[in-house]
Amino acid sequence: MKRGTLWLLTAVSFLAMIEPSPYEFIFLVTLFVFMLTGLRLSQKLLPMAVLLLLYNIGGVISLIPWMDEEPSVRFTAVSVYLMITAIFFAAIMAEDPIGRLETLRKGYLFAAWCGGLAAILGYFDVGGLAGIFTYAARASGTFKDPNVLGPFLVLPIVFTLQHVLIGRVGLMRGAMVMSVPLMALFLSFSRGAWGNLAGSTLLMVGLLFLTAPNASRRTRIVALTLLALVLVVAALLVALSFENIRSVFEIRASLDQSYDQGVTGRFGSQLRSIPLLLDAPNGFGPLRFRWHFPEDPHNVYINAFASYGWLGGFTYLALMAITCHAGWRLVFTRTPWQNHAIAIWSVLFITILQGVQIDTDHWRHFYLMFGLLWGLAVLRAPESSAR
Repeated sequence: MKRGTLWLLTAVSFLAMIEPSPYEFIFLVTLFVFMLTGLRLSQKLLPMAVLLLLYNIGGVISLIPWMDEEPSVRFTAVSVYLMITAIFFAAIMAEDPIGRLETLRKGYLFAAWCGGLAAILGYFDVGGLAGIFTYAARASGTFKDPNVLGPFLVLPIVFTLQHVLIGRVGLMRGAMVMSVPLMALFLSFSRGAWGNLAGSTLLMVGLLFLTAPNASRRTRIVALTLLALVLVVAALLVALSFENIRSVFEIRASLDQSYDQGVTGRFGSQLRSIPLLLDAPNGFGPLRFRWHFPEDPHNVYINAFASYGWLGGFTYLALMAITCHAGWRLVFTRTPWQNHAIAIWSVLFITILQGVQIDTDHWRHFYLMFGLLWGLAVLRAPESSAR
């Protein structure tokens, strides 16, 4: 029953167009099931849990002057809820980690196919679905924003490619499994998602190579990586042969976007906000950055200070720092779950870096990876595998 609720939890995670989404309801059911059968929080998870709590206390304090604004209250409530999900995912790794990781992975892959298929159908306006599953000529699928759909699809793609490289699945089967999520991610035309996928893939391949048990595994990794790269380039050339796809790609692939430029552009607003935030111990308040500048900060670290005050901002920096320490240590530790850790950390680390370009603090899959990473980091490896 536990595995069933875990699978369902990630399987419905693609339904993000409505709030509250089915994910919220299934999480409550899953939490209830695990608490009935016993759910313990390891003392080793206290640093992560305490920092998450302080981060959200900062958000609550920042909210106090704006308690009459429903969007701000909802924003803070969602932050608290996501904190609980991260702690939950970390706690459940204490028992049957590999079985639960595999269950979550399979559910996530199902969600990636559902969300990806909706995005593709919408982009090509199959059955008149463009009005529902696209946003500004970009595939958004069952997400409100293409810039969230794209990063959501990265982890199942990286997991599947990893399984190909280590021989768990064949290349052709792996290519079929990755086809829909890959195509949907491309059609989201999200530069952040493209960069996330490229960085996560390179990091995962590099870590697999460095931790490979023998020379034959390294040879397989190199050969299949090169072959996979050829297939991706070939698929990209085919996609760009269509004029409507090529025209949007040329615009989105440019690093010189008008909304990023100038004093009032994205990066200009971020720089201008720093002196103001240094004089605001409680920040601007949740979702109040847009009241001072043309749009949201699109930088999770600046948003931490703007929406959670100095307490939340400095706590978030500390949380990311110790997470990086835990993640890099974990992936080089020989354990039965090392490959799972490598896939999760590869995507999570790049997503942490991506925080300078987009607000990631309310991404459900970020807190999923974050919790799982910490849950694995505090596990004691069996002595046989440690040797």
